[in-house]
Amino acid sequence: MTVDLVRGMRDVMPAEYLTSRHIQTILERTIAGFGYQMIDAPIIEHRELYLRKLGEDLVGKVYEFSFGGRDLALRPEWTASVLRAYVAGMQDQPLPLRLSYAGPVFRYERPQRHTYRQFTQVGGEIIGGLPPRADAEVIALACAGLNAAGVTDYTVRIGHIGLARELLSRFDLPERTRGLLVWSLERLRAEGLAPVRERVLANLGTPPEGLELPAGLDDAQAALWLERVLAAMGIDLRTGTRSPAEVIQRLLRTLRRADEQPLVEAALAQLARLAAITGTPHHTLPALTDLLGTESAAFRELQAILDLLIAHGVSPQQVIIDGALGRGLHYYTGLIFEIYDSEGNQLCGGGRYDDLVGALGGRQSVPAVGFAYGLERVVAAATPPEPTDPRTVLVAAVSDEDYPYAVLVANLLRMSGHTVVLDVRKRSIKDNLRDATRRGFAAAVIAGAAEREGEYVVWRDLATRTERRITLAELGGGV
Repeated sequence: MTVDLVRGMRDVMPAEYLTSRHIQTILERTIAGFGYQMIDAPIIEHRELYLRKLGEDLVGKVYEFSFGGRDLALRPEWTASVLRAYVAGMQDQPLPLRLSYAGPVFRYERPQRHTYRQFTQVGGEIIGGLPPRADAEVIALACAGLNAAGVTDYTVRIGHIGLARELLSRFDLPERTRGLLVWSLERLRAEGLAPVRERVLANLGTPPEGLELPAGLDDAQAALWLERVLAAMGIDLRTGTRSPAEVIQRLLRTLRRADEQPLVEAALAQLARLAAITGTPHHTLPALTDLLGTESAAFRELQAILDLLIAHGVSPQQVIIDGALGRGLHYYTGLIFEIYDSEGNQLCGGGRYDDLVGALGGRQSVPAVGFAYGLERVVAAATPPEPTDPRTVLVAAVSDEDYPYAVLVANLLRMSGHTVVLDVRKRSIKDNLRDATRRGFAAAVIAGAAEREGEYVVWRDLATRTERRITLAELGGGV
């Protein structure tokens, strides 16, 4: 277990950390510029927080454990934690409430390029934000952060869970079955109709041999019929831990699901049409109109979001409508989106989740929408900053007697805005100059007996290899 855990983690070395922190700061400042306030949350949460709405794909990647009689988990994503914090202590705040965050998350998945089992999410949520304005804002904000970080070649893929739900509303299916079908969208495109059909029908259950409900029975009539059939077959329902009535009801639900198969087949055919729709708004909107009609509430909302994105400065050429987009998180209720770089790496994603506050125990249902960057992938796609600080200076004492003076010089330089590295290895002047040059420092400052007595230092510019004397008073005033 330890080996597997470590294989998916990684150390971030100083140069890469400097770049990563620079990009993270850019993203955080951009989000703050839209009025979002930073929040923090524990890395460890109760496991139940994530099992409610994550979906089977992500639930299987949660690092979970028991300690002190409690079932716990390492945070696999931020949204549930932010909403839990809102329910716990911010329900009296005026809405909309814009919250941002940055920190590590953990998912047990196969490590690959720019994908790690521990990675950093930077993002924001609008609690109480209504569509289409709040939806367009989070997409525009996600784009603004990428632009500020120097990532300009990207594609925004947009979907809407409401499109699939409206298609399924045409079929008299239980909510559990509808949910199973909705979250099969991405697999429909990736795997095709046949394997998805097989998986969905397997989940519906198979009735016992010879037990098929007669047509036209309501639940009470069907339960009575089933009780008589089982009695005629000599099956005693009084054994086991469940009452006969409970056994009858469970078996009845299985038989009812078997009756759903023709409807499921028809519904899957409609979802396959939706999953096949992908492309620019110019090409996909007519196809969505043919499938759903212009009176579709989800279609109208999607169209309004696209119009507002233009107002935000997001080019339609950067947008792809994706009818199969699902994101694997079961708490989404409307808009969903993902942004990819030119190499196909997902940089960020998000969507609308209007039911999550209520599911986590909120006093009332509150609409919400948000998104998060995967920092490591943004860093890989961004234009990196200069790897070294041009104002870094080495200060070196010639002897032990000169070291307190060197410390004084270092402190004065730091007060004037320099990054100062103080020699603690007692190197020679020659070795210190060589080391400072190799590290890319701007200058080396030598403090010896003569400098200490004269209250000055020798400043050596490592780029030009020139030297000059600088008094302590000049150091205090800035160099």
